[in-house]
Amino acid sequence: MSNYNKVSIGQDARTELHDKLSLTGAEISVNNLPAGAGVPFVHSHKQNEEIYAILSGRGKAVIDGETVELNAGDWVRISPEAKRQFSAAADSAISYICIQVKSGSLGAYTAEDAEIHG
Repeated sequence: MSNYNKVSIGQDARTELHDKLSLTGAEISVNNLPAGAGVPFVHSHKQNEEIYAILSGRGKAVIDGETVELNAGDWVRISPEAKRQFSAAADSAISYICIQVKSGSLGAYTAEDAEIHG
């Protein structure tokens, strides 16, 4: 059994990586919205915070009624209970990654969680 998984994905509207990579601590999705399109629902979460990384294009997120403009290179963290909805700009597609993790679950990170070998 291998200690890693690798997949290649296309340009589908949404690709969830949980099953494809056998993730055990996060859900990651890759999302592509054409110009003028939007996610057709407002949502929140019970436990999971979301981290969004804008890969390309422009758009906006409406978070608890506040409009947040999004551009390539932006990162946004949203609390579980916040109501959110994403859309591409009228004249620009948007591509982004969404990472879902259980809020408050990070116990150690970077050097604290690393073991140096060799």
